[in-house]
Amino acid sequence: MAGPGRVRQSRPSATASQPAATDPASSLARALREQEEGLLNCVHCGFCLPACPTYRRLGDEADSPRGRLHLMRAVVEGRLEPGAEAYQRHIGRCLGCRACEPVCPSGVAYGHLLELARRVGNEAKPPSLVTRIILATFGSRWAWRPLLAGARLLRALGLPALAARRPRSGANARGPRLALAMLAASARVRSLPESPPDEVPSPTTPTTNAGRTAADSPSPTDGPDNRPTVAILTGCVQAGLFGRVNAATRRVLEANGYRVVPVGAQGCCGALHAHAGELDSARELARRNVAAFEAAGADYLAMNASGCGAAMREYGSLFSQDDPDAPRAAALAERVRDLSELLVVRGPRPGGSIHLAATSDAPCHLLHAQGVADAPERVLRAIPGLRLLPLQGASECCGGAGIYGLTQPELGGMIGGDKVRNILESGAAAVVTGNPGCMMQIGAGLRLAGSSVVVLHPAELLDESYRRGGLYDGQGR
Repeated sequence: MAGPGRVRQSRPSATASQPAATDPASSLARALREQEEGLLNCVHCGFCLPACPTYRRLGDEADSPRGRLHLMRAVVEGRLEPGAEAYQRHIGRCLGCRACEPVCPSGVAYGHLLELARRVGNEAKPPSLVTRIILATFGSRWAWRPLLAGARLLRALGLPALAARRPRSGANARGPRLALAMLAASARVRSLPESPPDEVPSPTTPTTNAGRTAADSPSPTDGPDNRPTVAILTGCVQAGLFGRVNAATRRVLEANGYRVVPVGAQGCCGALHAHAGELDSARELARRNVAAFEAAGADYLAMNASGCGAAMREYGSLFSQDDPDAPRAAALAERVRDLSELLVVRGPRPGGSIHLAATSDAPCHLLHAQGVADAPERVLRAIPGLRLLPLQGASECCGGAGIYGLTQPELGGMIGGDKVRNILESGAAAVVTGNPGCMMQIGAGLRLAGSSVVVLHPAELLDESYRRGGLYDGQGR
């Protein structure tokens, strides 16, 4: 049986990664100098400018990808200190959405260069206290588990939802209020805002795989010994605040003929740390996951958080070429798949009808970093009764970008506000996106704007369709 297709890797191979060194400062400088060839690839064509969310809002060349590459090159050539205010400000303002990579004719691996640039910047000037606290917390299971348990308790008490209802512009939300609105947005949607069937037309032949319809999709009739096996990354934020999504992921994979195997000792994927330039911490988290998922021996690693999927797909380039764990990390990365990719290979099977007008927003690290464009929508179109409405700017970042919404609230709020307005103008009653950070950022913006539009994960929606269609033998979700 053919396995789920592989997508492009936009990050350089392990041979271009930074070498180990005992002196952190010299290691950082050498790491960035080794990327000089990548910096020289930029021909300043300007194709990246309209794709960059920060340049489009600020109109500053230094806040564009090619402008930031110019700053990186200035550091490499010794014309600019990495602690300089201009370097720190403009590199810090980058979302890391990587929308510039698909449109770059020179193939500049901007995302990887950004991580190295931030690593150099962190050595010259430590990141903000908020950033350091967040990264330290998610770097340890003993820290993030009790923290997120407390967050769930606070969410259950209803205080975050109450704070988000206070009349005030969502784009101007700051600090605790924004964090509370994001926490409120992580709660389960208790009731889908459905419309009567005559108001939300059901597609008669919902498309799944190219050239066939949901009615033609194969049932998971494989025997117990020849079903492909998958291991699910439960994650940190996903496990702590979106446990229901992990449970739904397991059920829909099993309903489509996969056998889910448990993975002990796994943890945070390290995406937040890598994006922030804390590459040593990211590697340590990666080592733990490589060992854990190797022991599970699954055919594929299923990702239901696109930021985590992008990070794990690039584990091979996270390590230096002489690191003994580099080959193992690269081999593991080859088995990483987004949930939607796994589902379209096996169907997905159609379930019961959901008469809902929804729109789909593409997580940046699924669309731009992993190159997965069609699979999420093909999964949604397999749900009978679901009406997918177009979303203007669906491929643009929502402003969340990991912890960006908290560390850059003004610019993140500006970008997120545009996303919220586009969602409201679409006329949808629900927005579907496959990343927990996007769900919280978009959900917070909608709540702060006083909107009743709900945010759902694709796994939740397909899971509900299967429950209604009786695929779980009457068991509720």
